[in-house]
Amino acid sequence: MNTADVVGGISATAPGVPARRASESELSETEHPQIARDKTGPPPSRLSLRVSATWWRHLQCIGMGLHFLAPPQPPNFQFTKTVPSTLSSRPGNFTLYFYVPDDYDKRGDTAKWPAVINFHGGGFTIGSATDDARFARFVLEKSKAIFISVDYRLAPEYPFPVAVDDGADALLYVIKNAAELRIDPNRLATSGFSAGGNIAITAPMRLYLLSQTETIPEHRMVALVTFYPITDYTLSREERRASSVRPEATLPASLTNLFDASYLFPPELDVSDPCLSPNKASDELLKKSIPDHIFFYTCELDMLLQEGEILARRLERPPVSKHVFYSMIRGVRHGWDKGPSPMKPPHKSEKIYRECCVRLWRVFNGDDPRFVLDRPRRVPPLAPSPPPPPPREKES
Repeated sequence: MNTADVVGGISATAPGVPARRASESELSETEHPQIARDKTGPPPSRLSLRVSATWWRHLQCIGMGLHFLAPPQPPNFQFTKTVPSTLSSRPGNFTLYFYVPDDYDKRGDTAKWPAVINFHGGGFTIGSATDDARFARFVLEKSKAIFISVDYRLAPEYPFPVAVDDGADALLYVIKNAAELRIDPNRLATSGFSAGGNIAITAPMRLYLLSQTETIPEHRMVALVTFYPITDYTLSREERRASSVRPEATLPASLTNLFDASYLFPPELDVSDPCLSPNKASDELLKKSIPDHIFFYTCELDMLLQEGEILARRLERPPVSKHVFYSMIRGVRHGWDKGPSPMKPPHKSEKIYRECCVRLWRVFNGDDPRFVLDRPRRVPPLAPSPPPPPPREKES
């Protein structure tokens, strides 16, 4: 079985979205995409994208069904809230799924809980809010927090910036309804996986930008957890694959082409928008909008590894100067923790979830950053450029 044709361990061939031909791009090998068309070429019809997205969504459901069979069983959500969009230019609703600790109803109405607002992965095109239920278990048990997973609206029906707007709207809803939900608005964190890891970064950014023109109730985002996030759409998929230590282990082009064509629309969209590509955000915006404590996880075999390291390095160093716990998980592919084995959870996933959520508990309870990070794993330094070749001697 070709590993390039595997998603979540399930063999697949995507219908409806042909692979791009190199001739469709006018960029040279050294130029980066500036608008959506530079990445996607002539955009396919939105109808064909919907057909392909629907097919992949069914496949994702099968994979996640197998993933949830492995013991221990992940928790179920306790209740949902339907949230009307207030920020997006595309009207509609989306849903929040609430996972609450066992003693949520036993501690009385005066108890105030920290909360983690989570965003699932899937290239902004597939996936659902229940996909991260295994991570939710550790948030409930180890972080002693409420886990709120956002079923943001998906592309191609809702391209950028709808997912980010829904993410910021979810944060607004939690902040404005904190008393009713028994949430402490000064102990909030975001989390996310892949595309959701992007929203975990960009939703607080979007909320901060909103706060410059509108009054938002008092709140504090204290932490951010991001697993193998998408952080730079100014890189081509070819560049990303070439940067991987095992290009054949990256996601298949049929799937990533679908993701890009679905989310990056219209063709004139500026792909350096900081709410799309946080690597392109200014130092000032990152410093003011991103929480002080960041838990940043990447995968060794992922095409997104390099851009993730670049962002983590910026967040850690002056002038942004955040407290960053960085971990590159060796020997695993993008989305490894969602493997569909019904026998046991994916290798290392439960250990890493536990480690992350214990540190989140320390943040929520105001521990000194030195103890929160507990011998922090630093982002590796930028690899030195190879020395130039020696000049060739002129022939006599």
